Amino acid sequence: MEWVKNNYSVILDDPIARSIIIAFSSVLIAKLSDVIFVSIIKKMSTKTKSDLDDKIVDLLHKPIFYSILFVGFSTAVKTAGLPDYLDFAIVGIFKTITILIWLFLFSRIFTISMEWASSRTSNKLLQYKTLPLFNNLGKIGIGLFGIYFLFLSWNININGILASAGVLGVVLGLAAKDTVSNFFAGIFLMADSPFKEGDYIILETGERGYVRNMGLRSTRFMTRDDIEITIPNSVIAASKIVNESGGPSENERVRINVQVSYGSDIDKVKDILMEIAKNNENVLTYPEPRVRFREFADSGLKFQLLLWIAKPERRGRTVDEINSRIYHQFSENNITIPYPTMNLLMKEK
Repeated sequence: MEWVKNNYSVILDDPIARSIIIAFSSVLIAKLSDVIFVSIIKKMSTKTKSDLDDKIVDLLHKPIFYSILFVGFSTAVKTAGLPDYLDFAIVGIFKTITILIWLFLFSRIFTISMEWASSRTSNKLLQYKTLPLFNNLGKIGIGLFGIYFLFLSWNININGILASAGVLGVVLGLAAKDTVSNFFAGIFLMADSPFKEGDYIILETGERGYVRNMGLRSTRFMTRDDIEITIPNSVIAASKIVNESGGPSENERVRINVQVSYGSDIDKVKDILMEIAKNNENVLTYPEPRVRFREFADSGLKFQLLLWIAKPERRGRTVDEINSRIYHQFSENNITIPYPTMNLLMKEK
C-alpha cells in the first residue's frame, strides 16, 4: 500500500495502468449491478401473478452484466492509447458482441411474449397457425434493427442501402399486389373468424361443404360431392358466407313444408308428422319437433314440420328420410297430397 501511495501519480499518468484499473473496475461494477438486479428486481417479479415478467427478468440480468462489462472494456481500450486502427477494431468488436447479445435477448422476449399472449387472449389473430408468422415477422424486424446498429457501430453509411431497399420494396409490392392482398385478407379472416376449420358453410355461389384448411393465401372447402374448392382469401373477404355451424352450437333447424287436400283431418296430419319426426334417429329430442298449420292455400292446406338436427351435413339425409316416411304414412291413412291439375276442353266441330 505504501508503494501505491508513493507511486499514485505515476500510475495515473500511465495509460496502460489506467486502462487496467478501468477494466478491473468495470468487472466489479458489472458484478455488483448483477447482484443488485437479481436480489431486488427478481424478487419483485416473483410477487406478481404472471410468470411472464419472471421469464423476462431471467433473460435480462446476463445482457445487463455483459453490457456494463463491455462498456468498461471499451473505455479501457480508449484509455490505453492504442493505435487508431487497433482501437477502432477492438471497440467495434465489443459493440458488435453487445448488439448481438441484445438482439438475442429481444428475440427471446418477443417470442415468449407472443406465446404468453396467445395463450391468454380471446383474439383469434393469435392462434397456432398465425403465431409462427408473427414470431418470424417480429424476428425479422428485430434483425433489421440489429443490422442497422451493427453498421453504425462500424461507422458504415447505409443511407444508400436504405434508399435501394425502399425502391425494391415498392417494386415488389406492385408486382405481388394480389399475393399481398390475399395475405392480409387471410390475417383478417383469422382475426375476425367468420368461420373456422371444420365448419359447414354455404358459399355465395351456392356450394355447401366444410372448411378443410384456412391458409394465409387461400382457403380450401370440401363440398358434399367430395370436390375441393380453393378460393383466394381476398375473394372470400368480399363475399357473403353462410356459416351453418355458427351460433352457440352446431344444432340446425330444418323446415319441411307439407300440403294436404281440403277436408283432411288436420289433427291426424299433425300427429303423423310429429310421430315421424320423433322416430327419426337424426332428429334431436330437444328442442322438440313442432308442427305448424301455416296457410289456406289455393289447392290445399299448408303445414310445416320444424325439427332440429345435430350437424348441418345431416340435413339432406334427414329430409330424405322424413319426406319418404310422410309419403308412405299419408298413403296408408288416406291423406291426399294435392297437386296441380288441368282440364282440357276440346271444342266439337
